[in-house]
Amino acid sequence: MNFFRGVMGGQAAGPQPSGAETIQKLCDRVASSTLLEDRRDAVRALKALSKKYHMEVGTQAMDHLINILQTDRSDSEILGYALDTLYNIICNDEEEEQDESEDAVTPLPVSGKYKNVSMPDENAQKQADDLGAQFTDKFIQDPEHVTLLLTLLEEFDFHVRWPGVKLLTALLKNQGAQVQGIILVSPMGVSRLMDLLADSREVIRNDGLLLLQQLTKGNAAIQKIVAFENAFERLLDIITEEGSSDGGIVVEDCLLLLLNLLKNNSSNQNFFKEGSYIQRMKPWFEVGDDNSGWSAQKVTNLHLMLQLVRVMVSPVNSPGATASCQKSMYQCGLLQQLCTILMATGVPADILTETINTVSEVIRGSQVNQDYFASVNAPSNPPRPAIVVLLMSMVNERQPFVLRCAVLYCFQCFLYKNQKGQGEIVATLLPSTIDANSISAGQLLCGGLFSADSLSNWCAAVALAHALQDNLTQKEQLLRVQLATSLGKPPVSLLQQCTNILSQGSKVQTRVGLLMLLCTWISNCPIAVTHFLHNQENVPFLTAQISENLGEDERLVQGLCALLLGICIYYNDNSLENYTKEKLKQLIEKRIGKENFVEKLGFITKHELYSRAAQKPQPVFPSPEQMLFDHEFTKLVKELEGVITKAVHKSSEEEKKEEEVKKTLEQHDNIVTQYKELIREQDAQIQELKEQVASLSSQNDQLQATITQQLSQIQQHKDQYNILKLKLGKENQSQSNSQGDSSQVNGLQTEELTQLREEVEELRKQHTLLQTQLSDKDALINTLRSEGTQTADESAGGPGNAELLKELEALRSQVQSQSAEITQLKTERQELLRRAEAAPSETVPSSDSSLDASKIAQLESRLAAQTSETERLREEMKSLSESRADLQQQLASATSTVAILQTEKAKLQTEVQESKKEQDDLLMLLADQDQKIHSLKQKLKGLGETVEDEDDLDARDQTDDDDEEEEDEDED
Repeated sequence: MNFFRGVMGGQAAGPQPSGAETIQKLCDRVASSTLLEDRRDAVRALKALSKKYHMEVGTQAMDHLINILQTDRSDSEILGYALDTLYNIICNDEEEEQDESEDAVTPLPVSGKYKNVSMPDENAQKQADDLGAQFTDKFIQDPEHVTLLLTLLEEFDFHVRWPGVKLLTALLKNQGAQVQGIILVSPMGVSRLMDLLADSREVIRNDGLLLLQQLTKGNAAIQKIVAFENAFERLLDIITEEGSSDGGIVVEDCLLLLLNLLKNNSSNQNFFKEGSYIQRMKPWFEVGDDNSGWSAQKVTNLHLMLQLVRVMVSPVNSPGATASCQKSMYQCGLLQQLCTILMATGVPADILTETINTVSEVIRGSQVNQDYFASVNAPSNPPRPAIVVLLMSMVNERQPFVLRCAVLYCFQCFLYKNQKGQGEIVATLLPSTIDANSISAGQLLCGGLFSADSLSNWCAAVALAHALQDNLTQKEQLLRVQLATSLGKPPVSLLQQCTNILSQGSKVQTRVGLLMLLCTWISNCPIAVTHFLHNQENVPFLTAQISENLGEDERLVQGLCALLLGICIYYNDNSLENYTKEKLKQLIEKRIGKENFVEKLGFITKHELYSRAAQKPQPVFPSPEQMLFDHEFTKLVKELEGVITKAVHKSSEEEKKEEEVKKTLEQHDNIVTQYKELIREQDAQIQELKEQVASLSSQNDQLQATITQQLSQIQQHKDQYNILKLKLGKENQSQSNSQGDSSQVNGLQTEELTQLREEVEELRKQHTLLQTQLSDKDALINTLRSEGTQTADESAGGPGNAELLKELEALRSQVQSQSAEITQLKTERQELLRRAEAAPSETVPSSDSSLDASKIAQLESRLAAQTSETERLREEMKSLSESRADLQQQLASATSTVAILQTEKAKLQTEVQESKKEQDDLLMLLADQDQKIHSLKQKLKGLGETVEDEDDLDARDQTDDDDEEEEDEDED
């Protein structure tokens, strides 16, 4: 144990071994000792030396320490020592090294005192970083080592879990991508790390947050897994528990982890929104009235919270996701809370700046949010709109530069795709709406546009340009603005005043801002181009600026002047004779030269600040002098540079050809429009016809249902009638044995029989009338059928007409069948009457006669119902005949297609001939059958069998009918 006493600081006699020798002996002891205590003491000694001897311990002991992690899993103390030693080897934390190392600082006497002077820290830190990266590579060379470390994190023992978390964090800092890949493929790797957030020991939970920060950097797959492991819920709970914006460093760590999970990850952003976590952000921004004494940690926390809101509504996100988040922020009151901070007093400048930027992106492109922002008033007396208060800060040169940039961005976002807001801003400049007693946005913009501060000039020009962006109406309205430059002089237009300031040779920033405003103003507005060219001094000034050879600073101004002159050519309507397109191009060719003009035009996109401004909408500049380009203006330049170059190089003949092509295209468009209208009309007609077909189909369905119902009723009547007929037969047999007063009964039967005969006669007349009507309808159907076979297939309503003809044919057959059934009922009724009259001398009891009378009354009522049904069917036949007349008209309109169907008709004729041949064959077969039957009958007669011929059967039926007629005459 004397060896360990020497290592751990005890004094030993004799010469002291060097550090490398000591580490070698300790490594041998770790590898060879069989007792756990000896190995534990050796690992503890290595831990003590690891901070001072990084390289030696890492080179000699790493493999032994990893072996300890694999073999001594049962002893948490030796595991903790091994993990701490590995952390000290891999960690590159300079502060810890300086705390432990005496060589990092050297005391030097200065005026009787000691002053700590650092050694060359940069080189030392670089060497430490390289050394830590090398040891990290050695550790993760075998992915099983990382998997082993993840397994150790499941141990609840503090001395194992905490150093394991720190070691894995250090590995991720040194070689993040490789370690992320190993953890990603490890089973339940990310889930094990997420369990650290639920640890009750704050030290482990807080270091777990740092670990997850490193784990989620730049890896979308891990970010998604962490998010779906309920990370949002846990992190928001921790933020609430720690006091939200008033919390400490833990809140900051949670917010940094949330930013990692949400930034540039649309899937997690959508999950955050769908999980209603946006609503939980509102309490973060509830700032009280007393805003004095903001701590540095609170400022940091609130700054990160605002960045988190901006991540959800960033312009780089998809438009649909951004709009959805903007809607949620308005509905839950988050936007209102941000506007409250915006108008509050005592808020630190950097928080106010970030709040303005956040509000800007929450309202950008959202009409509802923009309207709400326009209604926000500052708590002043009298109240002023928030837009006016912000513009006052923008044009005030004493305000911080970043704050002025933020206000400009807010104004741009307020006007982005907001024609209503653009109209309200421009309206404050018009003479009819100017209020002398209040300060308006238009007055502030004009004041900034013509102030002595070049940055105010640029900001006001860009802000006014956004009020005209993609809005032809406001460009024309702004031409009405008149400015009073000085007393005693007539007012001048805003357009003229801008050109006057340009010609006076002000600062480059001012001229760039005015040129951007003029280019935006007159682009795609021929009326504004005419107003600009109407001033005789503008074109000579532009040509002079472009043709001069100036320094580097003036090249951008030359390029913008070339762009402005090119817009005057491209959007020129040739209303001014002196400045038509052709004359302006001739002027360029003579004074400047086409190649020189195009070269000067290209100076804009070649400028180093142009590409920076084109990257994102927010104006971010390191200094006011570099504030030259606006994001929306870069889009305009990109759109117009090519077309202006082509317009300058085109000759008059090419332009005439293009005009002719445009006219041809316009005529073509007109023709296409006419055809589209015709197609729409035809579609409407087709739709009407479809509706008519649908109504007819529904009527047919109703008729079919009615006929089915009537058939069932007729069947019921037939069944009931058969039952009554059987009952009457039985009663007639029993009447011979009955006694009573027959005279009264016979008188009653005679009257009823007379009435029945009259009703039967009426039914016969109605039946005859229906037969004649049916014959007429048959003739009409045959006529239509003959015409329909020729034209039905090609006519517009052909299939529908064929179906209607089939349905009419079915109705006719059903009516005929019903008429046949009525006739059968009449004959059966007559037979009953005949039977009733056949026994006049027989007596019938009074009760039986009354029963017969009731049964006859029922039969009469059923006959009356059948008659009414027949009348209704006749009315339906009438309506169908009318529809058939309409169909006949439609068929008549389709006669033009007869020629096309001639071939089909020929095919049909051949088929008819074939069917006739088949019928002739059938007739021959029938004749043969008759001969066979006749021969068989003769053979039967020859054998002595009695065989009745059809003639004999007909004669017998005729005899029976004659006998029945004679009996009827006798009864009469």
